[in-house]
Amino acid sequence: MKKNTSARGVTKQEIISFIEPNIRKFHQKRIENLLDLKLGSVLKRKNPYLFRAKNITTSQDLIKTLLDAHLSSQEEGIFGSFLEELAIFICGKVFGGKKSSAEGIDLEFEKDGKRNIVSIKSGPNWGNSQQIARMIDNFKKAKRISGDSATVAVNGCCYGADSKPNKGDYIKFCGQTFWEFISGDENLYIEIIEPLGYKAKKKNEEFLKEYSKVINKFTLEFSKEYCGPNGSILWDKIVRFNSGRQK
Repeated sequence: MKKNTSARGVTKQEIISFIEPNIRKFHQKRIENLLDLKLGSVLKRKNPYLFRAKNITTSQDLIKTLLDAHLSSQEEGIFGSFLEELAIFICGKVFGGKKSSAEGIDLEFEKDGKRNIVSIKSGPNWGNSQQIARMIDNFKKAKRISGDSATVAVNGCCYGADSKPNKGDYIKFCGQTFWEFISGDENLYIEIIEPLGYKAKKKNEEFLKEYSKVINKFTLEFSKEYCGPNGSILWDKIVRFNSGRQK
């Protein structure tokens, strides 16, 4: 990358200025979601059979495993939304791209004389066959509404790789290829990683402080409700709470 630019039409400083306040929002959202959690909601959403099969025998180990699994999937969604906004911002600067109003389409822009409609996902393994079929239907609907059958439909994935991008009904661009597609810069996928670490150490320390409190709080609640007098985990009670018929 040249010193003053990280993508044609957008400067490195513009990208940093976009990332820094938005990455702060990501960290704040992580903490807010953590503090909003209730033990019951976490127990309801995760598979008790899986955790029993892993032979977890202490309250704290079970709570930590449940909480980490829940937070991981939650954070993936929050960060995926951030990357989508970043991609739209950069494409807007470079190619005049904009957030699409079409159902299921995140970005639309013109490049090399062609109109492109893009459905942005975090990584390449984002959906099952039904979800992919729904994306294809959204592409077809957007083309019909625009009246431009030559529109290029793209599934853009922010990380990963795919060696066979032509999927017939759409093109799948992942990782480096995707970021270059929306920016014209083949190195952008590497260059955005540094500003993403803005104050990460401090923010993670703040998160871990609250995380420890939640672990302790949930462990105490769980032990009172789901452990027997001898301290053993009452798995049958957990399964009834998680999967029993609603009255």
